[in-house]
Amino acid sequence: MLEKTITIGDKRVKFRSSATIPRLYRAKFKRDIFKDLSRLESSYKGNSDDGSSFEIEDLEIFENVAYIMAYHADHSIPATIEEWLDEFEMFSIYEVLPEILELWGMNLQTEIESKKNFIAVAGK
Repeated sequence: MLEKTITIGDKRVKFRSSATIPRLYRAKFKRDIFKDLSRLESSYKGNSDDGSSFEIEDLEIFENVAYIMAYHADHSIPATIEEWLDEFEMFSIYEVLPEILELWGMNLQTEIESKKNFIAVAGK
């Protein structure tokens, strides 16, 4: 389990990534986080700094992923994504998205290393 605190506007928000995230995301949004993050990362690599060329669906995926990771870290945040987003002033997707993608990537790397170690110990 990995955690990171990101400053959004004037608020410090804790995010957590773990093996539980795909299940939480699927239960809450009925979507596959692996497909969604792959799409989001592709969109991010080809866009301008103001986020204006992101599609609406990309922005919704970003909000959903950010919310699930924040909720996983702190269950005291609002129970709906709309209430949670209302806590913030407008902020640039480019300030937060790279941090979330990095946290997710670190989590995936940790899981890969764990599987390698398990295979080595199991002697397969």
